[in-house]
Amino acid sequence: MRLGSTHYLAALAAIVVAACSTPRGGGAADAPARETETPGIAAAPFGREGDTPVQLYTLTNKNGLIAKISNYGAIVTELHLPDRNGRLADVVLGFEKLDGYLAGHPYFGAIVGRVANRIGNAEFALEGARYTLAANDKPHHLHGGRRGWDKVVWTAKTADTVDGPSIELTYISSDGEEGYPGTVTARTVYTLTNNNELKVEMEATTDKTTVVNMAHHSYWNLAGHDSGTILDHVLTLYADRYTPGTPMVPDGRVLPVAKTPFDFTAGKRIGQDVKAAGGNPTGYDHNFVVNGEPNRLRPVARLKDPESGRVMTLAADQPGVQFYTGNFLDGSHKGKGATYVQYAGLCLETQKFPNAINVPAWQDQVILRPGQPYRHVMVHAFSTEP
Repeated sequence: MRLGSTHYLAALAAIVVAACSTPRGGGAADAPARETETPGIAAAPFGREGDTPVQLYTLTNKNGLIAKISNYGAIVTELHLPDRNGRLADVVLGFEKLDGYLAGHPYFGAIVGRVANRIGNAEFALEGARYTLAANDKPHHLHGGRRGWDKVVWTAKTADTVDGPSIELTYISSDGEEGYPGTVTARTVYTLTNNNELKVEMEATTDKTTVVNMAHHSYWNLAGHDSGTILDHVLTLYADRYTPGTPMVPDGRVLPVAKTPFDFTAGKRIGQDVKAAGGNPTGYDHNFVVNGEPNRLRPVARLKDPESGRVMTLAADQPGVQFYTGNFLDGSHKGKGATYVQYAGLCLETQKFPNAINVPAWQDQVILRPGQPYRHVMVHAFSTEP
């Protein structure tokens, strides 16, 4: 199955031009393939969730980039990218074993749903009925509830496509699951393209009016997942406005970022204003309004680690992006030989606006009806600079 937008090629061309507008050094495409890296897909047992076996799939593109993805939670567990000198490093936070995910974690690398981010006071009204959800982030509902889509086993199907190795993951969420109405069939396709992109395509259909807002939740550290914090990364957000709230739950206001700590339009070091962003714990955990026409693939963000030279550009077709700096990481999660301290990774979750169902002007973003499929495309493009 191939998902996407009719505007994909034009918008992607635009972001590639933008990403290449500065001089580049030895990029990811220039990194020599290693003899042990055979392009394609491999699968291996990853443990069990209850009585259900879980698999770990390794995708390797023609340039030697490697992604590891589990059908538990549709989680990206590893992503290995070269630096400016061709040295590979794993740039996403996570665990080497399934047990780490089963023990509980802050959504490392997962697909979250049925509704990503927060629903205020864990309730909403839809077509005259009122629904009460789990207040798993008291008093609010977060990332689909106590057992959201990050905690279920998806059905996997792999394909070696002309674009690169790909895995399609499917999950059927039953009517009433976590308090939501309607049976929803959700699909996620990850493709590690031969153009050095991680393409994430999400789709959902329902048999009854419901709410859906899927998001991909990788924690990025372009210096390497075990390298410390992301405070020296330089971030550009193509967003002139953001949606404040009290706290972390947007209340319907849309404000300009100009002359505030939330202004990343010209690019700046993440640590520059992280304390001024406020919060408890302190840091960014805010939804930004992406410039341009919603529902068209367009530039969202550009992230660079000056030390390694790794660059990630992100394009997506959603109205917003949640920028989160790992504020709640406190050293209690130890994965892949690393201890993840505060600010050890950052998330760029393209999405509909959080709490949209409770804001009349935003409700239509997240309401999904039979015969009107939900679609969400995001493209992470990787390169290097001097």
